[in-house]
Amino acid sequence: MIELIPAIDIIDGKCVRLSQGDYESKKVYNENPLEVALELEAHGIRRLHLVDLDGAASHHIVNYRTLEQIATRTSLVIDFGGGVKTDEDLHIAFESGASMVTGGSIAVKEPETFCRWLKVYGAERIILGADVKDHKIAVNGWKDETQRDLTGFLQDYVAQGVNMVICTDISCDGMLQGPSLPLYKEILEQHPNLYLIASGGVGSLDDLYALDEAGVPAVIFGKALYEGRISLADLERLASSAGK
Repeated sequence: MIELIPAIDIIDGKCVRLSQGDYESKKVYNENPLEVALELEAHGIRRLHLVDLDGAASHHIVNYRTLEQIATRTSLVIDFGGGVKTDEDLHIAFESGASMVTGGSIAVKEPETFCRWLKVYGAERIILGADVKDHKIAVNGWKDETQRDLTGFLQDYVAQGVNMVICTDISCDGMLQGPSLPLYKEILEQHPNLYLIASGGVGSLDDLYALDEAGVPAVIFGKALYEGRISLADLERLASSAGK
């Protein structure tokens, strides 16, 4: 079964979700992200995708205290992203309890720095963030689109040793209308050994099954859970079956 990775997105220390990366569409689902994390853990979830949206929109990590709180109060394996743009940010993230860190904007703007992180910390701790709109990479909390094509972007970094990628189709994210299956199939055809983590668009259990059937190794989802389209009981059942 596909690895299930619920997401907690943080603005002002609160659990929120956006639609298509639009900060104006922010909806607060819980004032206490730790409460959400504890509930997920209680229902069999073992991994968490934690995103510092304040950090993503600025030039440095912001909500590291929330990361620290969740890391010390749960046993969840946390991959952390958003605002990790310097060596100091990376150090803070790992010191605050992140098991893995996702680099997106830094991989586009400062490839030498990202490749150095990859060599120093290893491919099992550094995840490439590939946020995509119309096959082009977007950065800075998706506010800025680049002319960098996804295909070349992935090829370059796989050659550098990347083996984990979170690919978010921005047009799907938060819309609950299904993930970008053709995009993920295309990526896996080109890189069959890549640990591809699909992100964006999941609106139902059927979407999780479709990704699993397509051979996608892992999936990040959030809004479907917070909106009740996927229940905690569903997660517990799926997590249990995945462990068998």
